[in-house]
Amino acid sequence: SSSMFWWRLPQAACVLSVCVCLLLAYEDDIEVNYADTYYNEITERETPEPTPSSAPCNSPDLTKWDKIFSMLENSQMRENMLLQYADDIVKVEMGSLRGEMLRFVAQYGGSCGVAVETAGRRMALQLEGRLRETLERLRLGDQAPASVMLHQLLSAARTQASRLTKLETNCFSSPGAGMGMNTKTAFQLPEGGRAGRREQEVTSRDVALDRVLTALQQTRAELEEVLRSSRQRYLPAGCEMALLFPMRSRRIYTSVIPDVPLSISSFTVCMWVKPTTVSNKTVLLSYGNRRNPYEIQLLLSQTSVFFTIGGEAHLVEARGVVKLGEWIHLCGAWSSDQGLATLWSGGKKVASTPGVAEGHILPDGGSLQLGQERNGCCPLSPSSGSGVAGFEGGFDPKLAFTGKMTGVNMWDRALSEEEISQLALQKGQGCEQRGNVVAWGVTEMVPHAGAQFIY
Repeated sequence: SSSMFWWRLPQAACVLSVCVCLLLAYEDDIEVNYADTYYNEITERETPEPTPSSAPCNSPDLTKWDKIFSMLENSQMRENMLLQYADDIVKVEMGSLRGEMLRFVAQYGGSCGVAVETAGRRMALQLEGRLRETLERLRLGDQAPASVMLHQLLSAARTQASRLTKLETNCFSSPGAGMGMNTKTAFQLPEGGRAGRREQEVTSRDVALDRVLTALQQTRAELEEVLRSSRQRYLPAGCEMALLFPMRSRRIYTSVIPDVPLSISSFTVCMWVKPTTVSNKTVLLSYGNRRNPYEIQLLLSQTSVFFTIGGEAHLVEARGVVKLGEWIHLCGAWSSDQGLATLWSGGKKVASTPGVAEGHILPDGGSLQLGQERNGCCPLSPSSGSGVAGFEGGFDPKLAFTGKMTGVNMWDRALSEEEISQLALQKGQGCEQRGNVVAWGVTEMVPHAGAQFIY
């Protein structure tokens, strides 16, 4: 053990010497400074006095009125804060909206106004051209095509007015173009001069559009007036003239001189009539002689039509077919083989009766007239000079027809249903189909007194 001790002793001395060396090495570098980092010396002459501390505030309890005033003050502060906040939001949003509107106006301003103005100018030019063409045709007397052209012109005016209204509606409803059209009610643009010019341009466009619309409305009213006048002069089935019976009078009638003798056993008589007024018995066509003044009669009675052959006992009647002031096509057909008498109105068969004057043959040498019947009721005045051989009397004014009549034709046979339906077409060319006994526009017809041809 003593040997072990002497062996470890040098080791311990070695370790101790190493520690001493390390301590001596770091002694110069490490200084412990216990001095304060701040100056806070107090001398004996400057002994500070203790700071007196205030006692806590022991205020009495708030009264009810104090609480109310406090609440009012708090609410007023909140209201002012909210108002200030709302004002800031409105200013910001209005500034943003103004910027967007300025961009819209700069981008779209005036484009829609130019479009509307251009469209209105084109419409006015088209309507003016069509109106001149129509008036020229009316001046030349081309009535049927002019009436059609007036219908087309009125339709075109309505269409163009509708298009212009839609265009304006679209312009005013769209965000950009609308503001471009309505700048006179909006805010001023930043650039004062340019804004003023733009506002003047838009205002002038609005004035021009108002004038165009006013002109279109006036043109439409004039066209409707011309159309009403044209309807009054309108003649159906391509007829170019008509007989006018202006009033009831024993002297107003039209005598017809047939192309062939009326000694026939079948016939068809057709005509277009536009009655002004109708009594219980109004004569459209009458043929007879001294022995029988009523061989053929085509009559009106209120809204009914009567057709007689060989006398009033042989009668065919159709009710509810006559309308005052309107053109209506009437036909009466008869054949002596079976005595079949048929009435046609507007191209349709409205009445048919067999056994009417069966086997009868019309006598020759009678008098055929339109708008009256010669029944010997009333003596003729010596100055009239219109006496017909075999007749000793004149006409009854109560039976006279008043209105217009055209397309009077007569055949020596019974026409088919298809032929009559073609004659009854208002927009057809029925007046070109002429009879072989009486042909409208060819056979001699002599108006008397106030009766006259109109074109």
